[in-house]
Amino acid sequence: MTIPAGMIGIRHVALFIQDLEAAVDFYTRVVGMHIEWQPDPDNVYLTNHGDVFALHRVDYKADPLQRLDHIGFALTDQAAVDGWFSHMQSHGVRITEAPKTHRDGSRGFYCLDSVGHLLEFIYHPPIASTLRSATA
Repeated sequence: MTIPAGMIGIRHVALFIQDLEAAVDFYTRVVGMHIEWQPDPDNVYLTNHGDVFALHRVDYKADPLQRLDHIGFALTDQAAVDGWFSHMQSHGVRITEAPKTHRDGSRGFYCLDSVGHLLEFIYHPPIASTLRSATA
């Protein structure tokens, strides 16, 4: 089976959010994304280097079987992981797992966004080299 060319990573995630304003504040002020489009008060589309991150306000809790495990943000190198870790700490973000380097050379940490979603900030050598190749 041949896999089609062109995949460089997950570029779109959509979340159901009850406190939309808190989530937008976190992802713009702390993570550095910006609003690409806000068609109405209950839907916001954020972007950062080609990613599309949609936040949709709901007034209910999503079914636990539809639970998202985590959202991963790919980083350029191990030093970037440590920089993001310090950045998150300086903003009082709850860290759930400190930076750790794995046998394969990847390095990352986990934290929670303002509304409780688990985020991973990770340098993974194959992903980083693919992204560098795509932008070269």
